[in-house]
Amino acid sequence: MSFLTALFQVDWKSAASIFQQDGVLEAIMDSVDLAPSEHLARTVAQLLSQAIGHKPCRGGLSPQAIKWLDFTSQNSSNANTRITATNALIKLSKGSAFDNAQTLGDAVGDVQTRVGSRNDEDLAASMKAVIVAGANETSLADAVEGLAYLSVDPMMKEELSQDTVFLKRLFSLVPRRKTNNASGSIDTPTTLAFGVLSIASNLCTYRPRLTEEQIQMEKLRNMASAPKANTKSSSPSILDDDDHVRARIRRAIDVGVLDIFSLVIRSDTVAVRALTAKALLSIVEEKDNRGKVLQSGGAKVLMHIIKQSMPFYQQSLSSASPQALETTTLDAIQALAKLAITSSPIQVFGPNEGAMYDAIRPFSLMLQGSSSTLLQRFESMMALTNLSSQGTETATRIAKSDGLLQKVELLLLEDHTLVRRAAMELICNLIAGSDEVFERYGGEDNPSATKSKLQIMFALSDVDDLPTRLAASGAVATLTSAPSACAAIISLQSDKHRVFSILAQLIDPSVIDRDNSEEEKESIDLEVHPGLVHRAIISTRNIFSGVSDKVLLEQLIREAEEAGLQHALMNLVKTQGGRVDAGVLRPAVEALQVLMDKS
Repeated sequence: MSFLTALFQVDWKSAASIFQQDGVLEAIMDSVDLAPSEHLARTVAQLLSQAIGHKPCRGGLSPQAIKWLDFTSQNSSNANTRITATNALIKLSKGSAFDNAQTLGDAVGDVQTRVGSRNDEDLAASMKAVIVAGANETSLADAVEGLAYLSVDPMMKEELSQDTVFLKRLFSLVPRRKTNNASGSIDTPTTLAFGVLSIASNLCTYRPRLTEEQIQMEKLRNMASAPKANTKSSSPSILDDDDHVRARIRRAIDVGVLDIFSLVIRSDTVAVRALTAKALLSIVEEKDNRGKVLQSGGAKVLMHIIKQSMPFYQQSLSSASPQALETTTLDAIQALAKLAITSSPIQVFGPNEGAMYDAIRPFSLMLQGSSSTLLQRFESMMALTNLSSQGTETATRIAKSDGLLQKVELLLLEDHTLVRRAAMELICNLIAGSDEVFERYGGEDNPSATKSKLQIMFALSDVDDLPTRLAASGAVATLTSAPSACAAIISLQSDKHRVFSILAQLIDPSVIDRDNSEEEKESIDLEVHPGLVHRAIISTRNIFSGVSDKVLLEQLIREAEEAGLQHALMNLVKTQGGRVDAGVLRPAVEALQVLMDKS
């Protein structure tokens, strides 16, 4: 039996095949009846606990074995045996619930399955008592494993999260110092660390965000299974809604949950990385938690998880079909992106620029990955925008990332306002920080492409969203320092006759194009924004000051007057001259002089 128990830990399929053979389980249970002893009872309890962890063995467990576990969990004279038997009952209860949930299409934890005479609360109380009392290592491992199974239930999550004495003791099971044994591994058993992390992850993880299509499919599945299932409710528990999860996270942070992530990550197994990434992603969902995560070394933990995954994503991002990122990698990158959005790059990555450079590829992968959601693409652009503001070298490296600019340019056309804004802000930063991107948008090598890109910039300078207008008009103002960009803008004005109207309205929104309908005029925001004014004035001055052809200049001045651009400049200088910053007033006067002198 000891051999079979050990075999379950290294090759469970072979062990399950032996366990399921005719007569094996009966012989095991007969042995404890014919020659009862504490040592044998513990051995049988350990074997059953291992077997129950696997669905094929769960389904074949006899009523005799269940009855024996129930009796032993309450009446054995040996505490270790009681705990092992209790753990086996918990695994059987939750394993059966999981099997039923898969059959019925319910969420794990929403299907209740009772095994034996003890309910979940009673089983949990036994396990909590073992952890708080500080029992021996074997019993602790069983107790933690049992609670890891129980903590998938919303009611149990609430109960465990509110017991601060228990949580402090639980998190203290992960040592605060790295101490190696002879083999160089961590002293804390992997199963114990994994169990603690599993409980923490269950307490802190939000329900998956479903798309509209998934919500409708869920409703249809619930309707189809309702007549067959005699469950309490087909709807998710209110104890697992966002408010309850946020409260659990706050309580867990207060008793030290953040410290365990940098400690358990040393074991460096795939399962530990997956749980850590999942838990940290949920924790950083709330902005107030992000500073605490950074203080605890959470960014380094996430970078470690990401680095372990990067060798698997060597395919060029510019390929026709970008790779899909696995869930663990996506969770870690998204959590890191959230930290990079709300904190400065130095706070997240430290003063070492190399760490910032290392983050560019993961963010680019999430932006372009085929499995990424629109939210993840949005957050990757926001994080890259923040990174690009760190310096020209960082901006240049971002710009050179395979396929990144092409993807961002596609997202400029996205219907979602926030996604379009994030794309525009990133491009604006890259135009200012990278010579390569500046040439791409304002260079003379491809006038047709330059003109096309500037047309999009002007279109986005005229949308309702203020941050998008600021970013787009800022990009235009930067590009007008290049004569080739100014030439493309003049050509665009000659073709579309919209450039000067947009510049005029950025300076003075009351200057409304005469071609607009009354309804459109009423919808225009008439509030003057200093940032928009400054950008439009710089653009206007640069465009007109570079025109040497007198005939062309006269034509442009006429169009500027018709569009209200000259009036907007005069109105600014006359009525607001004393209130406008010199950095805005000076180029406004210069632009007006060009227009007035030539006219």
